Amino acid sequence: MSGADEVLAALVRAGATLAVAESLTGGLLAAEFVAVPGASKAFRGSVTAYATELKGSVLGVDAGLLAARGAVDRDVAAQMATGVRTLMGADFGLATTGVAGPDSQDGHPVGTVFVAVSSAGGESVSSLHLSGDRVTIRRKAVSAAVELLAQALEGKPVG
Repeated sequence: MSGADEVLAALVRAGATLAVAESLTGGLLAAEFVAVPGASKAFRGSVTAYATELKGSVLGVDAGLLAARGAVDRDVAAQMATGVRTLMGADFGLATTGVAGPDSQDGHPVGTVFVAVSSAGGESVSSLHLSGDRVTIRRKAVSAAVELLAQALEGKPVG
């Protein structure tokens, strides 16, 4: 299982729902899911929290964490996933944060990406170092997030 259509089908079979929180992907992850016919059976919605302060005020990411480490951080990704899951009353939250370029951010090089999934059972985060231009990095981040959710749904270890 790896495509958005397969992941949504698995969510529907499980009677589960999904919400998405995005930063560097800027809505691409949500678009990947809503492009699938019947997505509304499992997809609840998304938040594109591009500005760092919105990660705190909308998604509930700890302000101290954001101040200390910035938005490009594995714990920020985990808190984004949990925050959107709680905010939208979903069974799973999926989040992306990172640096798509062209410049580094908070001391992190272009291509540093964190994707996270959250459920009642806890959170899992993947740390990625992606190559390519801005468009390619964003597309790879979407694919990695979908795959992380697929792994979580299959009960496979992630990280």
